[in-house]
Amino acid sequence: MGSFEAMRFVQLDTAKPISKIGLGTWQFGSREWGYGRDYERSAADIVRRALDLGVTLFDTAEIYGFGRSERILGAALGEDKAKVVVASKIFPVLPVASVVQQRAVASAARLGVSSIDLYQVHQPNPVVSDTTTMRGMRALQDVGLVGEVGVSNYSLRRWRFAEAALGRRVLSNQVRYSMIDRGPEEDLIPYAEQASRIVIAYSPLGQGFLSGRYDANNLPSGAIRRANPYFLPENLARATELIGTLREVAAAHDATPSQIALAYLLRHPNVVAIPGASSVAQLERNAAAAEIDLADDEYATLRTAARGFRPVTGLAAVPKLIRARTGR
Repeated sequence: MGSFEAMRFVQLDTAKPISKIGLGTWQFGSREWGYGRDYERSAADIVRRALDLGVTLFDTAEIYGFGRSERILGAALGEDKAKVVVASKIFPVLPVASVVQQRAVASAARLGVSSIDLYQVHQPNPVVSDTTTMRGMRALQDVGLVGEVGVSNYSLRRWRFAEAALGRRVLSNQVRYSMIDRGPEEDLIPYAEQASRIVIAYSPLGQGFLSGRYDANNLPSGAIRRANPYFLPENLARATELIGTLREVAAAHDATPSQIALAYLLRHPNVVAIPGASSVAQLERNAAAAEIDLADDEYATLRTAARGFRPVTGLAAVPKLIRARTGR
């Protein structure tokens, strides 16, 4: 891939521009990723380089490292927090209005900001209605502690209900979206484009599945990936054609499979991706994916290959995961 030229942005009316590639910080302060003790220091370098490259969306959550991710991100951004979109999420254990307000105050303090640019409900609560949750969000917006409101892991129906409850736009819905998790293409992305909203893609590389680094003879380490059924040897073998197609398109663009997998998502004008990064070099590669323009035939070929991938998931994957973990 050539040198980085310029970041691209979502074309929406927002207080600050939102870059098509953001930085997800689930790994910041979270030991389960297995990045080692030095990663916390590396995280600051990753954030500073992201700023240099024009990344403006930085996503965290109170549950990531139990607040450590917010603290690490806030410290790394420093005075540049005012220039970027700082996004966090409330973990909705009891997301009634008063609790939403209290938790936002706590997140803002850890981030070191006077206002959270995008405050999201981390996942729908099966018992507590969005009516009371959004009442808290509306109060936070009214006093200026929150800029935009977002949700995460919401169905289209619940996303629209949340908007009705807020009485204002719920700008974004952060969902799992990648070439191997294409559900958002059915309804969430069309709605975002029609209503001028944003779909934020987390795990846009399938936790590294689409990087081409792993196969049945080279399994990942780290608790998160070991618990993901996609990384079963059988599924890695089934992905041979998909990864091969990614490599072919990547070669045509002097890029990597990961960059092409990101470019596939970014082709949708109202989609942004928030891949994590274990190093500055990986961050640079992710950011450069925003430059890639896929031709129509390339996109069609990638889409066909993605549809042809049939992994073993759900209950069928459970005994295989157990055997993989125990060796029995």
